[in-house]
Amino acid sequence: MAQKPSIPKGTRDFSPLEMIRRNYIFDTIRNVFLNYGYQPIETPAMENLSTLTGKYGEEGDRLLFKILNSGDFLKKTNLDDFANPNINNITSKICEKGLRYDLTVPFARYVVQNRNDITFPFKRYQIQPVWRADKPQKGRYREFYQCDVDVIGSNSLINEVELILIIDEVFVKLGINTTIKINNRKILSGIAEIIGEADKIIDITIAIDKLEKIGLEKVNEELEAKGLSQDAIDSLQPILNLEGLLKDKFPKLMEILADSEVGMKGIYETMTVLKHLKELNLKNKWSLDLTLARGLNYYTGAIIEVATDDMKIGSICGGGRYDDLTGIFGLPDVSGVGISFGADRIYDVMNELDLFPKEGLQTSQAMLVNFGSEEEKYCLKILKEIRDKGISAELYPDSAKMKKQMKYADQKSIPFVILIGVEEMESGLFTLKNMSTGEQQKVDMDQLIKILKK
Repeated sequence: MAQKPSIPKGTRDFSPLEMIRRNYIFDTIRNVFLNYGYQPIETPAMENLSTLTGKYGEEGDRLLFKILNSGDFLKKTNLDDFANPNINNITSKICEKGLRYDLTVPFARYVVQNRNDITFPFKRYQIQPVWRADKPQKGRYREFYQCDVDVIGSNSLINEVELILIIDEVFVKLGINTTIKINNRKILSGIAEIIGEADKIIDITIAIDKLEKIGLEKVNEELEAKGLSQDAIDSLQPILNLEGLLKDKFPKLMEILADSEVGMKGIYETMTVLKHLKELNLKNKWSLDLTLARGLNYYTGAIIEVATDDMKIGSICGGGRYDDLTGIFGLPDVSGVGISFGADRIYDVMNELDLFPKEGLQTSQAMLVNFGSEEEKYCLKILKEIRDKGISAELYPDSAKMKKQMKYADQKSIPFVILIGVEEMESGLFTLKNMSTGEQQKVDMDQLIKILKK
């Protein structure tokens, strides 16, 4: 008995309807990117592990999908490697490549490799899949698409403002109500410095990034487990609990971070961005969130994260400023900032909230019924004329029973069916059926085109 086929956990097949809806998301996002002057690029699905490792923190490195070397992948190993197995040691000998974890690090690698052909500031967008060896659950997949937009080669805070405008415009067009959370990694560094734990900035950011998920008590326990003193944890509490309006938050924050140069710089940058946003009348809500950390190691300035207001699913968009990511690949002092839309989570939100438009998502505007070989020949000419007018249409391929052909059109949500039999061929008037209302009418070619174009 043949084994029942399956796909790996955390991956999915997509039906035609799902693909039409996914493309609606991609097209909406792409059109906004283009409207802001961003250009497309693509990078390979796999990168050298040397490109990927060490860029996402210890947790991120564990989630990299590694690819076995071609041919005899064990040739660089010996029996001692397996007698006292060290997973990292063995992996480095049998795997030289990995599937990309995100689009930002490959983008930085691309910039360095193509620096002589790029006009800076370089504004690029990229819509491609990424892979993470994560535990699959609702809204979290091992293979998923990211829609990234970055500008590199500019320190201007106007870039952050424009990226937040892009976020606002995308979610307005998709009909999703969101809250855009904003913070700055320099503020977090200043906080770590003030509480006397500057060397533990990574541990602190990873822990407080989980605040919403696990709560304050568990975050404090994690900080203690990472070796923070009780005095440092106590000093952190007023910041984690800081509430109120922006005009109240910033004076308190400036008072706390007065002795931290990096912290004060972070406050200045954040205030500058938020002042611009106040003038621009965003449709979506936005707020300063000092607990927002986004645990990726490469962020150095603004941090942005977006959540929908209407259901709990986690972040659906996020990003931030990275001041020297290209420096890792030999091009120092090139600042960049970018955001990434999680298309799969956005799809889940829109599907759950029934936000996809009902019209315009069908694959064909019309289907011609197939009555037999003579009618078929005639219909092929009519079909070409319809398509030449930019209208999607199809001819049922077999002269099957009418009921079967109508069922096909109905299941594909084709709005119009065109019936051309002997009578219609002789008169030049076609029978057009509206599949929603059941109404039928006789039309000539010009009338048919006019109705289908509506």
